[in-house]
Amino acid sequence: MNNSLIISIENLCKHYRNADKNALDGLNLTIVEGEVFGVLGPNGAGKTTLFSILSGILPLTSGKVTIAGLDLKTDLESIKYKLGVVPQEIALYPSLSAEDNLLYIGRMYGMTGEELKEKVDYRIRQFGLTEVKDKPVKTYSGGMKRRVNLLGGILHQPEVLILDEPTEGMDVQSRAVMMEMLRKLNKEEGMTILYTSHYLEQAEIFCDRVAILNHGKQLVVGDPKDLIDRNEDRSSLEELFLELTGTTIVGS
Repeated sequence: MNNSLIISIENLCKHYRNADKNALDGLNLTIVEGEVFGVLGPNGAGKTTLFSILSGILPLTSGKVTIAGLDLKTDLESIKYKLGVVPQEIALYPSLSAEDNLLYIGRMYGMTGEELKEKVDYRIRQFGLTEVKDKPVKTYSGGMKRRVNLLGGILHQPEVLILDEPTEGMDVQSRAVMMEMLRKLNKEEGMTILYTSHYLEQAEIFCDRVAILNHGKQLVVGDPKDLIDRNEDRSSLEELFLELTGTTIVGS
């Protein structure tokens, strides 16, 4: 990880029509290239809104966001090719195989021919899906579907990978496999990862830094261990989270 900024968020606000309060209220974050950055918070904290804005799904109300030096308001089409987005929902065609799903996704990013086929073959081998690559996705286990879902987000080799609850509903073993894959993408391929999860023990280990949000505002930002150390009566990120938000953590 170096010190080059990959994402800059300045005074970001998002207001939904007829809402009493902003969904995001003056958010300020900087994320450096190669970092694993966790966005944590209870239901309604603004995590999904933030990810939707960064992905270009929702417009921001005010503030400024730059990704890889590009302004989100004016350079959205260019930014989309620098992002990989993996939603919490399985965004695959269930009747198609993993290979056919990935070929389709690759074509959406402008990849064709041998280049596309080679990338799909490589990722399928890398993620241990060779034996099932020709079978319909609907026959896969939950963990396998999550792997293919992730592959769809990284096929075009993005600079920034946005992950919304990537291990939701997975058993302990499948979750461990998925986290190891994400570590390799970060360490070996240099992908910056922006990540949310309600598995706080996992986030504490996986993330270089975290931001804890509540009601659209950031409460703290920093290295998980440093944040815990600053609060001597708290021994884990989960305890700190509960103290700051006054709630139990649930999905975004």
